[in-house]
Amino acid sequence: MADPPGLCPDSIANLFDISYSAAAPSVGLDLIGLKRDKTVTTDDVPEFAPLDGHFLRYKWYRIQSDRKVAVCSVHPSEQATLQCLGCVKAKIPISKSYHCSPKCFSDAWQHHRVLHDRAASSVNENGNEEEEIFGRFNSTGSGVISASLTGSASSTSLTNGSTPLYPAAVTQRSGGETWFEVGRSKTYTPTTDDIGHVLKFECVVIDAETKLSLGHPHTILTSRVIPAPCPSPRHLIPVGGADMMAQLDSDGRISSPGTFTVLTYNILSDSYASSELYSYCPSWALSWPYRRQNLLREIIGYRADIVCLQEVQSDHFDDFFAPELDKHGYQALYKRKTNEVYSGNIHTIDGCATFFRRDRFSHVKKYEVEFNKAAQSLTEVAVQTTQKKAALNRLVKDNVALIVVLEAKFTNQGADNPGKRQLLCVANTHVNVQQELKDVKIWQVHTLLKGLEKIAASADIPMLVCGDFNAVPGSAPHSLLAMGKVDPLHPDLVVDPLAILRPHSKLTHQLPLVSAYSAFLRGVGLGLEQQRRRMDPTTNEPLFTNCTRDFIGTLDYIFYTADSLTVESLLELLDEDSLRKDTALPSPEWSSDHVALLAEFRCVPRPRR
Repeated sequence: MADPPGLCPDSIANLFDISYSAAAPSVGLDLIGLKRDKTVTTDDVPEFAPLDGHFLRYKWYRIQSDRKVAVCSVHPSEQATLQCLGCVKAKIPISKSYHCSPKCFSDAWQHHRVLHDRAASSVNENGNEEEEIFGRFNSTGSGVISASLTGSASSTSLTNGSTPLYPAAVTQRSGGETWFEVGRSKTYTPTTDDIGHVLKFECVVIDAETKLSLGHPHTILTSRVIPAPCPSPRHLIPVGGADMMAQLDSDGRISSPGTFTVLTYNILSDSYASSELYSYCPSWALSWPYRRQNLLREIIGYRADIVCLQEVQSDHFDDFFAPELDKHGYQALYKRKTNEVYSGNIHTIDGCATFFRRDRFSHVKKYEVEFNKAAQSLTEVAVQTTQKKAALNRLVKDNVALIVVLEAKFTNQGADNPGKRQLLCVANTHVNVQQELKDVKIWQVHTLLKGLEKIAASADIPMLVCGDFNAVPGSAPHSLLAMGKVDPLHPDLVVDPLAILRPHSKLTHQLPLVSAYSAFLRGVGLGLEQQRRRMDPTTNEPLFTNCTRDFIGTLDYIFYTADSLTVESLLELLDEDSLRKDTALPSPEWSSDHVALLAEFRCVPRPRR
């Protein structure tokens, strides 16, 4: 199935694991069965290219029922089966009182009870909510539906899918339902008129010569079409004293001359996005066909000059992200994780992907860091022979880093040497996730930093270190990054069965790294007070960049060399309450369990040494 053009559809229909485009699986092909040469095809069989004298004809219908239907406030594609009486008594908008199951209500209770607390001191907001929610799902007496039907009926022609034009909608009535024909191709992209209604797909085999149908049509019903989730846009907040707030949207990036923006984002690999781990997220919103489009829309909307993504599956990089971002002017580089531990499909193993805008940067050099190789080298020289196997079992975790050296194509206003090449080194990594392996996390971060020190020694170059470090603020890996050393008495250092962290005095580096988001606590400017409330003043880091039902905390960072770069602005942080309305991440609005971070930088002359 080809995804429909555009990245922001009006609505979503759920059909199996298909979302943005309500597309029929090859149901009609079963009617033909085997071809005469005994092979099976899943290709479309259009009228202009019949197969064995037959072709397939498709129709899509919008079904509008005469009866009222209430929908779940948490899972709007599901019909409600219970209502919270507390909401009714508190006169909370009735649409928020419906749930599809006791489990749904239980899972949502932590956020739901906030509505009750607020209602106790708020003005009655109920209004005509009941009329509105029921009106969307019936065909009698609703202004919303009347407008919808009038719009459809007055159309002289319609377009959808691959068929360019076909006659106006055909109306049928059956068993208290009205069917409006809305499409005649294998795929159909729902419109605003379809929101709240079930779609029916019909496929029938047609004799190419007589044009008569063979047998009965095969049909599939979708669940209800719901509005496409539309998260509130995140703004770029100046931290250097500017008095304006720039909004990142599809109209373009607002930034100062000579600056550049960097995004880091763990997008949640499809191989990890299981319904067991994220049972609170609707299945349609967890499906990759939906998430990939929602992620792409979000990433493109930020219009970052450099994009560092983690948990990008190898096949998704080749088949989706690289070609899609290429259309928007990005060059792509990728480092797949190694597969000494991984036992799944080699094509679905994830890795780190770095993209940069071709009109802003050119590629100079690429370094690939495989921590497995570093583990081999370490055990050869630092581990006793009897412990080598155990050491490798502990250290070999397939994690990688991708280091890219870029050259800026824009001029850096204020530079002391305008004619000098402006290089930039960007590291993108995903550190091991296992919390019990604290020594492995510290060792991986230390190994990366030592590699970056070598690059810094060979070239006068600003550096960015981005990624998912799977380390909370104050942990030993974070201390090493932010402070350049680890306190020998740090509790994380207790876990060191291989003695790879000793002596503790070696856990240092000379790069002047600072966390970009600490600028929210240092900066001056409009909008900073709200952002400071979303920061932890004890660690100078965001309160969270990862938010699931079982964990909330900061794991993702953008570090920069403070002697050569300065932070101009930061992408605003999200509020936990706004995310908890969907229980946690991922959600229909945000398609990863992590939050994207973005910073705008300016290169500054290094102090003379």
